[in-house]
Amino acid sequence: MLEEIFSVGLLKIIGVNLVLSGDNAVVIALAARNLPPKQQKQAVFIGAGAAVVLRVILTLVAAALLTLPWIKIAGAILLLWVGLQLLMPEDGHGGEEEEAASSMIGAIRTILIADLVMSLDNVIAVAAAAGDSFALLLIGLGISIPIVIFASTFLIKLMERWPIIITIGAALIGYVAGEMLINDPAIRHWEESAHAFTERATGGLLEPGVICGIIGAVFVVALGTWLGKRKQAKPAEQLKHAEG
Repeated sequence: MLEEIFSVGLLKIIGVNLVLSGDNAVVIALAARNLPPKQQKQAVFIGAGAAVVLRVILTLVAAALLTLPWIKIAGAILLLWVGLQLLMPEDGHGGEEEEAASSMIGAIRTILIADLVMSLDNVIAVAAAAGDSFALLLIGLGISIPIVIFASTFLIKLMERWPIIITIGAALIGYVAGEMLINDPAIRHWEESAHAFTERATGGLLEPGVICGIIGAVFVVALGTWLGKRKQAKPAEQLKHAEG
């Protein structure tokens, strides 16, 4: 009987992780896509491992954290920053070794920040699937590591073939940020007004979270694309001034 309960719980937590690991895989793939192949593998492995470790730690405190005001707002702002960074072109300054090292560190930093923020909501579902078994939680999350690694590696290959996926991935991060922001306890007193407004504006088709998510996605893609083009144009302008 105990073995049956354990196996059912394990299947549940693996299923939850399969669903919830998609956004982590997107972030890892986006952050690692410009690294050399060897460093890509390292960043993907470290990022996937970090996502799991963070989820284990956050499971113990997430329920309490998510009731605090401003936590989700701060997380949403961080995610918007991450989304914008992922649309920025790579710098071409410095030696190859120095540039590769800084890119690797930057990719891992981006992965860790995004994993930390995006895991806050996810761990509640993971903890519920695990019940009271911490061992079950560890086993289930451990199994999810190869899933995230495979998904991230597959997405990197797709991004190389179809660059539009990079923009779609950044939009997804912006969507998560917008959705997270509107659900913060600090602005809960606006909830009724927001629901009333969206019901009138959309005929009840869209929830406030969906609308804020769309706004977040548009914000990241529009501002990130503009900043990226501006960053790419700067070296050309500097060269033109130098020649002049």
